[in-house]
Amino acid sequence: MADTIPNPDGELFVDGRWIPSSAREAIDVEDPATRAAVGRVAVATDEDVDAAIEAAGRTWTAWRETSPHERTAIIMRAAQLLRDRAVPIAEAMTRENGKPYGDSLDEVAYTADIMDSLATEAPRRFGQVLPTAASDGRTMVVSEPVGPVAAFTTWNYPLTVPGRKVAAALAAGCTVVIKPAEETPASAVALAHAFADAGLPDGVLNMVFGDPGRISSRLIASPVIRKVSFTGSTPVGVLLAKQAAEVAKPAMLELGGHAPVIVFDDVDVDAVAQQALGAKIHNTGQSCGSPIRFYVHEDVYERFVERFGELLAAVPVADGFAEGVGMGPLANARRFAAMASIVEDAVAHGARLVTGGAGDDATGYYWQPTLLADVPEDAVVMNEEPFGPIAAVSSFRDEADVIERANRLPFGLGAYLFTGSAERALRIPGRLDVGMVSVNRFGVGARDTFFGGRKSSGYGSEGGPEAVEEYLVRKLIVQS
Repeated sequence: MADTIPNPDGELFVDGRWIPSSAREAIDVEDPATRAAVGRVAVATDEDVDAAIEAAGRTWTAWRETSPHERTAIIMRAAQLLRDRAVPIAEAMTRENGKPYGDSLDEVAYTADIMDSLATEAPRRFGQVLPTAASDGRTMVVSEPVGPVAAFTTWNYPLTVPGRKVAAALAAGCTVVIKPAEETPASAVALAHAFADAGLPDGVLNMVFGDPGRISSRLIASPVIRKVSFTGSTPVGVLLAKQAAEVAKPAMLELGGHAPVIVFDDVDVDAVAQQALGAKIHNTGQSCGSPIRFYVHEDVYERFVERFGELLAAVPVADGFAEGVGMGPLANARRFAAMASIVEDAVAHGARLVTGGAGDDATGYYWQPTLLADVPEDAVVMNEEPFGPIAAVSSFRDEADVIERANRLPFGLGAYLFTGSAERALRIPGRLDVGMVSVNRFGVGARDTFFGGRKSSGYGSEGGPEAVEEYLVRKLIVQS
């Protein structure tokens, strides 16, 4: 039936062939709400990886010559299948990732919308005809698919991140070998099923799981693979970029962030605090665009801290399937340990713990939404991405000073600005050294917009027409 996932097992998908976890060494998949094993994911052998590479290389010529309109149709059929199967996909996502079930349903719908948008870019790859000195000649610049792509994705948005990478690459005419996160395989497997059922030719999309270091090294070193696309932490992204550079291979990186929030004294403080609540607890703070450093004008500082703290303290933290849940558990034990260390460090540096600051990992990785006030710039939370439900607040008075503080880190993904001044709203975004700025609202990017950063937050775009451009190369053709 259209509203079911053909097989929720953590399968490999190689050259159109499904390899179940029972056929390979397998890894347990843990439910972060209960710490119980809820599934298994197959570990690809070297032979599996090589077969996936070979399939991507063998099918590339036919796929790049497939009509762009047919590529669009296949991607859009896959997107619709995700919508048809939203309930079982969302259930699996919450079970593996911990996010509230309603958020999982939203992620399925959002991913399908992104795929539709990227699909429509396939026929829009335009070139140029250039004027020449010779009357009997013609000079053209055309766009062509770069070739087979190796893609690596993380666990925090287990459908959106794989979905937009695969859709953009396929729309451009590239074939793909993707390695999603082993902690949240079900969403990616459902994506592969959707493409297979939508009529994507065997071998155009391949999916492997297993040891990240071994698989990434093998994929990047292969001469068949022409480009690397990675979403994840900055240290891992830098490592993969080095490996790609050693074989003169381009890479596209969407890495960590440390989003500053600048709140001026001409805003409705309660309204900003209410918006901040939703942005901070979304995905349990495990998002590269999550607001972290709140720089609040001193004239409204205490009011903001008080109201934001009240709102965070009232958030119901529970299993993602619980009725009325506001925030689910952290995704894994690593994030739980990191939260404790970050809070301890901030308090040791003189920060004031307003609310939260503790958790319970006896049955799941539950951490209370945490607000730290009066946080000095040398605390860990002000310098390293917490990737969890921790917000750090500090006051400012001078505009030039707060912009310098917002820009001081090597991260440059997103930033947020709240002000009642139209002049300031137009002027300050140009002074923030990030790839994306959101004014008087939280959230960066949309289904059809650029999404990317600069500095240590990476380079390239995961969204909009620019995402498809990432998988194209230019060719000059001179005719006489």
